[in-house]
Amino acid sequence: MASVFLYHVVGDLTVGKPELVEFMETETVEAAIRAIGESTEGGIPVWKKRSQVGMIENTEMRQQRFVGILNSLDIVAFLARDWCLEDQEKALKTPVSEVVVPNKSVLKEVDPGTRLIDALEMMKHGVKRLLVRKSVVWKGMSKRFSILYNGKWLKNLDNSSSSPSCTTNANRPSSSSTTFIRDKLCCLSREDVIRFIIGCLGALAPLPLSSISSLGAINPKYNSIEASIPAIEATRKLPEDPSAIAVVEPLLDGQYKIIGEISASKLWKCDYVAAAWALANFSAGQFVMGVEDNVTSRFLPDFSVDSQVGDKSIAIGGGSTRQRKFSSRSIGFFSNPTSPSFGASRSMYRGRSAPLTCKVTNSLAAVMAQMLSHRATHVWVTEDESEDVLVGVVGYADILGAVAKQPAAVLPSIRSYEAFGTE
Repeated sequence: MASVFLYHVVGDLTVGKPELVEFMETETVEAAIRAIGESTEGGIPVWKKRSQVGMIENTEMRQQRFVGILNSLDIVAFLARDWCLEDQEKALKTPVSEVVVPNKSVLKEVDPGTRLIDALEMMKHGVKRLLVRKSVVWKGMSKRFSILYNGKWLKNLDNSSSSPSCTTNANRPSSSSTTFIRDKLCCLSREDVIRFIIGCLGALAPLPLSSISSLGAINPKYNSIEASIPAIEATRKLPEDPSAIAVVEPLLDGQYKIIGEISASKLWKCDYVAAAWALANFSAGQFVMGVEDNVTSRFLPDFSVDSQVGDKSIAIGGGSTRQRKFSSRSIGFFSNPTSPSFGASRSMYRGRSAPLTCKVTNSLAAVMAQMLSHRATHVWVTEDESEDVLVGVVGYADILGAVAKQPAAVLPSIRSYEAFGTE
């Protein structure tokens, strides 16, 4: 296990990552919907414009321009507001600066030589994105993806490499806020880190086969809403991490049965306008379980939606669109044609609305694979005896925290490596 965290740095994970393209806070909600749908991470970082075009920035200046991360749940909750429902075109032209929740702490710029174990620590404490330089060049190229080569710390070819202390500190993030960075940048997500870790399962043994319960990876403090409550109540205070609310039904013993979820993962590539209307008008149970085309149809507005099923983007008048009545199918949920309400549809095929669940006894490797295969940011955890009784949730931060705790015993040996590598 020690080799994975000692011999790898965040620069290793930038291979193949595209260069960062900043999404500005002056862009519209409509543009954000397209950007989120095309993203591979379910959310997009939002930035303020530079004060001067072509200005060379340092790390501190760039961090100050960062606003926060915008996801699909943020947008659907915004579009579900009364005035947005009344004037959808105006709502879609709204700048994202009025929608995104400011939070500078979820992004951190780090040196590409930062140890992977240090990146795990940052992410388990709330950092969701790492901004990393791509154009770094290493010395001693026969073992490129290593911070140790022949017992010595590798050095970056930058201005800091001339410093006598860089021999032991090249692997750590630069603390200088005055060094100008001209390199291209890329953005690493927690999903990128999880994908890297799952590719090293052999080196991590026996950790991957341990249950999430024994590793303490289950978070019992999850957000939930009862199925009978209006779905819009779930958005009064949006959860931060994971961005998800469990839709539950109370049981006689005081526990809760999960029947669905309202989350950024589920709404990632949905019809945002239709989802917003449903969020504002249906109960949480109806929203996640699905409603029929003919249920209270006289109260449902017409939506102008793209007629191509594969492309769930919204259309603002004109184009190849057609008018049709609202259906939960337009959100991406499916329902049983013989069941007009969620209360009588326990056995319906729910498609994308079905919550992603695992049991307390599932292994860490199984849960990681489950999250990555479904492109989900979390998995709901149920009791071993019952697949519906909810006990908690496992998110990216919980997994990274569990993994980061394991190599703690080998960290003292880093000093001996440093001493061995000092010239």
